[in-house]
Amino acid sequence: MTPDEISACGDELYGALRARSTVPPLTARLPGITIEDAYGVSLRMLARRLADGERVIGKKIGVTSKAVQSMLDVHQPDFGYLTDAMAYEDGADMPISAALIQPRAEGEIAFLLKRDLVGPGVTHEEVLAATECVMACFEIVDSRIKDWKIRIQDTVADNASSGLFVLGRERVDPRGVDFETCGMVVEKNGEIISTGAGAAALGSPVTCVAWLANTLGRFGVPLRAGEVILSGSLVPLEPVKAGDAMRVRIGGIGSATVRFV
Repeated sequence: MTPDEISACGDELYGALRARSTVPPLTARLPGITIEDAYGVSLRMLARRLADGERVIGKKIGVTSKAVQSMLDVHQPDFGYLTDAMAYEDGADMPISAALIQPRAEGEIAFLLKRDLVGPGVTHEEVLAATECVMACFEIVDSRIKDWKIRIQDTVADNASSGLFVLGRERVDPRGVDFETCGMVVEKNGEIISTGAGAAALGSPVTCVAWLANTLGRFGVPLRAGEVILSGSLVPLEPVKAGDAMRVRIGGIGSATVRFV
């Protein structure tokens, strides 16, 4: 793709974000689009958001679990950027009917960094040493691509299908967490709808953060001290609508709740 084509696609997705509308899959219209092209599109979309006054506060890893990969027919991880406009407090009312298009909720473990992580070569031990604390998280993913008909290039271009997120109140030292075996329980409207464990995300959420640091390192992008890193879902995506309430509990870490309006 040419720089002008990349910019045009980024502007199109930015427009869809603001208008709460969808666009046809990029891969259907641009069969030659590469993952590198798609990240260029994502950066153009991000630049438009920053020009509106949003601020980057973290990054997210997507499509890490087999359950989510199978649901979306996307079979490798991706990443996107988190801004301050996407963050909500634990227990808050989240206005998905006014902000999102086709939302789905997923339970995750979030990492708050106290030191930069710069790949390549970042190890599990370095991730843990750089992490201030971990917490339970709901990410509400969304897609500007019509009917979620995405391939890896589509979701990458669309900021890894990012929507909104909420972090739990409990802050836990990562050195006391068994990330491979910690169990997750997700409730919707008072009923348990899914369970998972840390190993569902590339074997461990720590592996996911290391993957992100090393992948971004190839693009010259660090994970910064103070950033929140969402490490990927441990359970299947759950469609949500206004009126739903959800809670996620993670063994040894804590919980997060959200109400959708």
